[in-house]
Amino acid sequence: MQSYTSFQNFALLILRAIIAAIFLVAGINKFDYWSGMPGSTAFDLFMIKFLSFAEPLGAIALLIGFLTRIASGCLIIIMLGAIYYAHFVYHMGFVTPTGAGWDFPLMILGGCLILVAFGAGGWSVDALKKRR
Repeated sequence: MQSYTSFQNFALLILRAIIAAIFLVAGINKFDYWSGMPGSTAFDLFMIKFLSFAEPLGAIALLIGFLTRIASGCLIIIMLGAIYYAHFVYHMGFVTPTGAGWDFPLMILGGCLILVAFGAGGWSVDALKKRR
């Protein structure tokens, strides 16, 4: 296991907490759409139901630092899907005058990529497992 300074461990913890908060809220908010949205297909409904569980589970894994690289890799796939939908399905720009475009999912993807590359840091379940 790579040795990090206290500041690096703190920074990775904060990054994990921020990304976890975003995915936890996003996943929980999807429960409101389980009955469907206007114009949604069966596939859309399936994805909403799948993501309403996958996002909070990934968030909890990141928050405690459990299987962080794997969880972050899976969340990267979700963010690639979000960017695809925002750009190609909803025709949103990188930013829009009235709100976020696909810049926000790209930023989250970048944070997850950092966690894949560097891991959870020393303040995590992953680090506790390595010490044993």
